[in-house]
Amino acid sequence: MPEGHSVHRLANQFASVFTDEKLAVSSPQGRFAAGAALLDGAILLSSLAHGKQLFLRFDEDRVLRVHLGLYGKWTFGGDATFHTASSMTLPRRGESEAVSGDDDGASGDYTGPPAPVGAVRARLVSAHGWADLRGPTACEVITAAEEGTARAKLGPDPLQPDADGSVFQRKVMSSITPVGIQLMNQAVIAGIGNIYRAEVLFLQGINPWRPGKQLREDEAAGIWADTVRLMEDGVREGRIITTTAEARQGRPKRSAPNYVYKRTGEPCRHCATPILTAVMAARNVFWCPRCQAD
Repeated sequence: MPEGHSVHRLANQFASVFTDEKLAVSSPQGRFAAGAALLDGAILLSSLAHGKQLFLRFDEDRVLRVHLGLYGKWTFGGDATFHTASSMTLPRRGESEAVSGDDDGASGDYTGPPAPVGAVRARLVSAHGWADLRGPTACEVITAAEEGTARAKLGPDPLQPDADGSVFQRKVMSSITPVGIQLMNQAVIAGIGNIYRAEVLFLQGINPWRPGKQLREDEAAGIWADTVRLMEDGVREGRIITTTAEARQGRPKRSAPNYVYKRTGEPCRHCATPILTAVMAARNVFWCPRCQAD
């Protein structure tokens, strides 16, 4: 499942290439036909990511809410103008299951999007490009008020400039639930997935099984600060890289991106102790038993 940085990159992509554009919206697959009819011919006013959810705001009080879930994916394509406009946010090939580029029609003779391939839930088309959505967990048209209700159920998003980290700190420290479970709870903090969970707890030296009530204030603040820093890096890099150059020991970022995630049995990059893994709330969690002993 894409983590929050990927969804923020998507929001940037839509803002770059579709804002103030009148869009033709359809559902080639047919499952979103009623919603597509409500949006067809509407103008995209803005886009916003909150955690793992994307909100595309159209005129006449219409909002497209998308949650990609495990299998969702957006693909983009268009003419040279479309690609130039999005050059800072167009994801690199193979960066994530959430987003991808497409070179179809990138030449000057672009005449429109290609025929849909596969189960395209929703297609958005402007004069210069298109975006296809496949396999989302949620894809629905709601009102601005309903967007507010949906977002109120989510915790603070570390990538939003006005996010209040103290809200997260109060939530995580008020529960006996292990901190490793709480970080995956989108009502506690929005946008963290399995990779950020493992890496942030390692950097803070916190065992994922420690109850939230046993966290000190400075530790909860440290979790928030590291999450903000790493997710901002993820938006900029287009992928999750948590290791320093020193920890990578001369290896490229792609070959050593993480400290503990999916490194079961491998030596810790700090102390050489083998990394452990276990199932926590139906997801694998990874940690160093020495660096995260408490």
